[in-house]
Amino acid sequence: METPRPRARLGALMAAAGVMLASLVLSPSPGGAQSNPLQRGPAPTQASVEAARGPFAFSSVTVPRGNGFGGGTIYYPNDTSQGTFGVVAVSPGFTEGQNAISWTGPRLASQGFVVITIATLNVFEGPSARADELTSALEWASTAGPAAARQRMDPSRFAVMGHSMGGGATLETVRDNPDYQAGVALQPWDLGQNFGSVQVPTLIVGAQNDVIATVGAHARPFYNQIPATAEKAYLELAGAGHFVGTSPGTNVHQARTAISWLKRYVDNDTRYEQFLCPPPSGTGISQYQHTCPG
Repeated sequence: METPRPRARLGALMAAAGVMLASLVLSPSPGGAQSNPLQRGPAPTQASVEAARGPFAFSSVTVPRGNGFGGGTIYYPNDTSQGTFGVVAVSPGFTEGQNAISWTGPRLASQGFVVITIATLNVFEGPSARADELTSALEWASTAGPAAARQRMDPSRFAVMGHSMGGGATLETVRDNPDYQAGVALQPWDLGQNFGSVQVPTLIVGAQNDVIATVGAHARPFYNQIPATAEKAYLELAGAGHFVGTSPGTNVHQARTAISWLKRYVDNDTRYEQFLCPPPSGTGISQYQHTCPG
C-alpha cells in the first residue's frame, strides 16, 4: 500500500480540524449552556416581563434592624443550578415603611434576583441617609446575611432601586458607587444634588401627574444631568401620581421596564433589549427618552 505523502496527510488533518471547529461553533453547547454566564431563566416574552411572577420560585427571610439600616426582608430564588444571582436593594420614601416597596421583592426575585427591601432607621430621614442605608444593606447581606440568601448572591453585581426619597437615594448611590451595575429610581425626590458624574446605567420613572416629586423639578432634570455615556432612560407614566411606585399591582409599564433594565445591566442579558429599544410606547406612557442599550 502506498504511504500517504506528508503534504496530503497535512491537508487531511487540516480538513478534519476544520470540520471539528465548525461543529463546535454551530452546534449547541451541552445542556443548553448559554454564551453569557450571567444569563438566568428562559427567553423573555412581553407576557413574562409583565407577569406578576416570573419563572423562579423564591423564599424570603426577615432581617433585623441594625447593621446600618432599619432591617427588612430578603427574597431569593430557590434555584441553585444556575449559579449566583445579582443583588438589588430597595428603599422606601419619606415617612414610608418597608411595606411601600414590598411588591418589588417577590416580583424581582421571581425574575432571578436576590432582593433586599429595607426599612429605614428613621422614616423622616432624607435621600443621603437612605443612600447610606442602601449601601449598608447590600454590604451586610452579601457578607453576613442569612446563609441561604448569601450563598445565592453575586457580590460583584449590585443594583439599587427606590421610591420618592428612596429614588433620590438610588441616584446618589449610583453616583457614589460607580462599580454598581444599575439603578432604578421611581418618582425620585431630591434637592441640592447634581448627577452629572453618574456612570452607572440608570432608569428614572416619573409620573405625569406627580404633585410631590413633580417631573419638571425632579425626574426630568435628574435624567438630563446624567451623561449619555452612562446609559440612561426616562419613562414617564401618563396620568399617574406620586404613589404609583408603591402599588402592589404596580403599573405594568413601570414593572416591565424596571425588570428589563435590571436584567440587561445586572445580568448583561441582551435578550431584554427588545423591551427597552425601540422605546416602549402605549397609552400609559406620556414620554420615553433613552440612549438605547449599547
